[in-house]
Amino acid sequence: MKGIIFTEFMDLVEQKFGLEELDTVLSLAGDDGVYTAVGSYDHKSLVKLIVQLSQRTGISAQDLQRIFGQSVFHNLYRSLPTNSSLQNCKSTFHFIKLVEDYIHLEVKKLYPDANPPSFDFLSESETELVFDYLSARCMSHVCLGLIEGCANHYQQTVDIDMDNRVDDGSHVRFKVRLVG
Repeated sequence: MKGIIFTEFMDLVEQKFGLEELDTVLSLAGDDGVYTAVGSYDHKSLVKLIVQLSQRTGISAQDLQRIFGQSVFHNLYRSLPTNSSLQNCKSTFHFIKLVEDYIHLEVKKLYPDANPPSFDFLSESETELVFDYLSARCMSHVCLGLIEGCANHYQQTVDIDMDNRVDDGSHVRFKVRLVG
């Protein structure tokens, strides 16, 4: 997993819960907290941080992942090159579809060792998009938060259903419906 995800998570924890809480979570997880945005790290380290923060705050790990996804969308969007095709998106569905064709391809070009999640699109209408999220990291609630952050960015209201196709969460079907 790329270090930018770790640095964004630590920024969020510091922002929402304070530097002291971040230090405590890092200590309890046995993590030195030293990450570079372009480095590659084991995703299990992020899971440990999320679990520790969950235990300390009483907020479920799934909800923390979701909050993280919502927050990180805006930061990642701001980091997109101004000439990218994603800057021309006008809707949540359009953006989600370009994640697979643009962002994940660019990540793989820049970091050949990267293994981003993949999306397998199953159906689309004007009001509904159905796709499968496939990832060995099993962090579908981060994906849920990213979708919510995206919808917020485009000022669209969405209803999202998640259906675990595999018990470990490595394959989740998302049904995203525009509301209103």
